[in-house]
Amino acid sequence: MTGFMFLAPFAALAQGATSAYTKIDVRRDCRRSPGNVVEDYGEWRCKGYAGAPIWLAAGDQRMFVSFGRKAKDEPAAEQTLAPFNDFYKGAIEWRLDKRGGKPFAAIMRWNVKTIPDRESLKVSGRVLVVTRLLPGPVCHVGYVDAVANPDANELAREIADKHARSFDCGRDKPLVFGKVTPGESFVNTDR
Repeated sequence: MTGFMFLAPFAALAQGATSAYTKIDVRRDCRRSPGNVVEDYGEWRCKGYAGAPIWLAAGDQRMFVSFGRKAKDEPAAEQTLAPFNDFYKGAIEWRLDKRGGKPFAAIMRWNVKTIPDRESLKVSGRVLVVTRLLPGPVCHVGYVDAVANPDANELAREIADKHARSFDCGRDKPLVFGKVTPGESFVNTDR
């Protein structure tokens, strides 16, 4: 991976977590396997924090992102956002357990088409997607509308720190923190 990584403590959060950041650009940093049918854009394998495997797939103008050696088999590989969306490049914030430095959640800023964008090529929405990481199933824990909330990063960290480790992917529904742009719904849909 040709991205960068750095650590930044966030002492204000009570769960004793810190953050590390990596950047990826799937066109530059990842291995691609092309899709086989129309509207199947293929899949990418990338490396994140400390070499953590990242799997991304795209089709029908939506992305799917999962983590781990068996990322394609995790619940996150079947989760996306309701509107057309993408994450082809950007930063990933890894929430790390302060005791062992192991990541327990990832926060990514996805681009989403809002209702006013539908008749154009414009993509003006941004949603922070909080994903639970290994051990245990990998899945979406929550969402924050990054346009409607000036404190979106803090809200996403709160979801990660308070809910990711105990989140039951088979039973719990992803949380939505903060305001949501009027008329929009970012709740995930299954593939």
